[in-house]
Amino acid sequence: MPRTPIDIAVPDLSGKRVLVTGASDGMGLRIAGRLAAAGAEVVMPVRNPAKGEAAIRRINQASPGANISLRALDLASLASVEALGDTLRDEGRPIHLLINNAGVMRPPQRLSTVDGFEVQLATNHLGHFALVAHLLPLLSAGRARVTSQLSVASASGSINWADLNWERSYSGMRAYIQSKIALGLFGLELERRSSARGWGITSNVAHPGIAPTSLMAARPEIGRSEDTPNIRLTRALSTRGILVGTADSAGLPALMAATGPGAKPGALYGPSGPGTLGGPPAEQRMHRPLRSLTEAARVWQVSEELTKTSFPTA
Repeated sequence: MPRTPIDIAVPDLSGKRVLVTGASDGMGLRIAGRLAAAGAEVVMPVRNPAKGEAAIRRINQASPGANISLRALDLASLASVEALGDTLRDEGRPIHLLINNAGVMRPPQRLSTVDGFEVQLATNHLGHFALVAHLLPLLSAGRARVTSQLSVASASGSINWADLNWERSYSGMRAYIQSKIALGLFGLELERRSSARGWGITSNVAHPGIAPTSLMAARPEIGRSEDTPNIRLTRALSTRGILVGTADSAGLPALMAATGPGAKPGALYGPSGPGTLGGPPAEQRMHRPLRSLTEAARVWQVSEELTKTSFPTA
C-alpha cells in the first residue's frame, strides 16, 4: 500500500539569499529545490560543475525561472573554502540562510585530505566550521539562520580526542559519528556565542533519520564502487513504508529548522516516528553527546586551530 506523502509548508523566501552545501544531488538537491520554489536566491557551492549544472536543470524543470547559481567549493580543502569565502565577500551581499548539508559517510578505507585530515572530519565538520568563519560578516549582515545537518547516529558515540584523525586505527562508522557530533557541537556553540557576542545570527541543528539518500550509495570518489547493503535494505523498507523515511522526507527536518517560523535557535529537529528514523519532522530531545558545554568549547577551540580560522572574541 503506498505511503501517505509527508510534507511541510515553506514560507515565502523572496528577497532572501541562501546557501546550501551538498546541493548537487540527493537530499541537498531536494532542499535547494524547495528553497528555490519558495522564491529564494539559491547559491549552490559545488565540487563538480557538471553535476551542479545538471542540478540547476532539474530545479528549473520544477520551478521555471528559479534563481540559482553555482560557486566552486571542495569542503575537503581549506584553501577552497577560503576562496569561496573571498568570492562571496567580494560580492558583498548578505546571506540570510545557510544550510550545512554536505557530507560523506564511511569510506571503505581511511582517506586523507590535501590538508592531512581524515576525510569525514574534514568534509562534514572542519570545512563547514571554516566556511561559517569566512562568511560571518555576510551572515551577520543578513541576520542569518544557520542549520547544520547531523545524523541519527549522533545520538550516541563521542569525539576521539586521543586520535582525532583516526591515524592509529580506523573505524569508518565511528569516524563518521565523530564528525557529525563535532558539527552538532559547533552548531549549538555558534548559537550561544552569537547570542552572547551580538553576531546577529541564529543556529540550530537537524537530522534526516534514515532514508534512501545518496549518502550510502555508490561513491567512486571515496572508493565505494557499488551501493552498500545498508542502502539496499533502506530502499526496500522505504518502498514498503516501514520505519524509515523517503528521499523526499529526509530533508524536511532541515527545511523546518531553517525556514520554520517557529523553529527555535539551539534546538534539534528530526523525524518524529519510532526511533526518529522516519515520519513528520518535529523538534526533538537533544542528542546526549551534544549536551556538553565543555565538549562544545573544546571542539570550537580545536577547530579554530586546525582550520587556522577565528571568530570575533567580542
